[in-house]
Amino acid sequence: MRAASPGPSALFVPSSSSSQPLTTTAPPPVSAARARSEARRKYTYAAFFLVVSLVSFTVQTELASHIQHDLGWNKAYCMMYLTHGSWTLLWPAQLAVLRFSSPRRRRGQSWGRFWEGHVRTLRGIALLVETRGGVNGQRGLLEYGHSPLPYLVRTTVGVTMALTVAGLSWYIAVSMTTPSDLTAIYNCSAFFAYAFSVPLLKERLRTDKMVAVAVAIAGVLVVAYGDSAEGGEPSATGGTADAPDTSTRFAGNLIIGLGSVLYGLYEVLYKRFACPPDGTDANKGVIFANTFGSLMGAFTLLVLWIPLPILHVMGWETFELPTGQTAWLLFISVIMNMLFTGSFLVLISLTSPVLSSVASLLTIFIVAIADWLWTGTPLSPAAIFGGLLISAAFGMLSWSTWREMNEEERKKQVDLSDDED
Repeated sequence: MRAASPGPSALFVPSSSSSQPLTTTAPPPVSAARARSEARRKYTYAAFFLVVSLVSFTVQTELASHIQHDLGWNKAYCMMYLTHGSWTLLWPAQLAVLRFSSPRRRRGQSWGRFWEGHVRTLRGIALLVETRGGVNGQRGLLEYGHSPLPYLVRTTVGVTMALTVAGLSWYIAVSMTTPSDLTAIYNCSAFFAYAFSVPLLKERLRTDKMVAVAVAIAGVLVVAYGDSAEGGEPSATGGTADAPDTSTRFAGNLIIGLGSVLYGLYEVLYKRFACPPDGTDANKGVIFANTFGSLMGAFTLLVLWIPLPILHVMGWETFELPTGQTAWLLFISVIMNMLFTGSFLVLISLTSPVLSSVASLLTIFIVAIADWLWTGTPLSPAAIFGGLLISAAFGMLSWSTWREMNEEERKKQVDLSDDED
């Protein structure tokens, strides 16, 4: 995780229930106990959203596979459009939670007052994101009545397009290459997330982090290629799949390789341009992550519908609304994807793209276990060993991140002591 911005330089914004004006002065230095308490709260939130993301992704993956392969509704782009578009609901859902989660605290508060405080909070966090935590820049923008909306629009377009192209590469390559190649190459995004974090997030090259990422990718390779099954290419859970011809497989690997790079870039771009700086209150990080997720969903709904009629006319993907059981299961899958995305964005905001990316690799092992429980097909030795490697890598990276956090806290206290002297 990159070095945190000093606490005294952070802009304080009110909670969504406050009616006080936005403070533009730097807050007083916090005590060591309070800094440790805030760090524990941040990582407690991160652990909770990690569990939510893993569970929701597993359910979404199993349902999507059942819908496409068993129920025959194989509409890849339409499914992606619906799932990504569902992110629009993240902010309204969050707004409802903020409004009704603490009735005693908000008793007697009118909707207008609550809305005014919430908008002021979002504007303050957005200015914090735009100015990278610079107090002087924030004061100037506030004095001139600057709106962060243009910045948010530009950032939303850039980050969403990187994610969309990365997602499309997976859907295109899935029929061109083997399941093992698809799994191994796409999940190398953890490496690219770390590579992009160095120049964009000023991440330090740390041996323990590089080893953890390497172990995670090794685990993916073991899962993908560890078993040789007769009659086909090994899949992630030890099954087989018909191998495409060499030229098609090579083209598919190039496409999914591009998707892997772009997915790693998407995670880092989001952290760099759409997250409050490290050291910001954890609640504000959660609030803004879900808000930005809604902006990405809105851009998807408003713009990315355009390929749907083109695909229909060209005959590449005939538009057809699901019905019956397919529609019901698709609805659940879409909701699960929305939960996963909201949780994953919060996880990146509170920790780092590298830790979040390696954490997402845990879903490979969890989905394999779910397949075992669902179909009765036992896990292959490679799936078990690879899953254990990925789990070990996540543990290593979590410990490294925790150590980094403690180092940053000690540095803060030294800086504060120097200031007092």
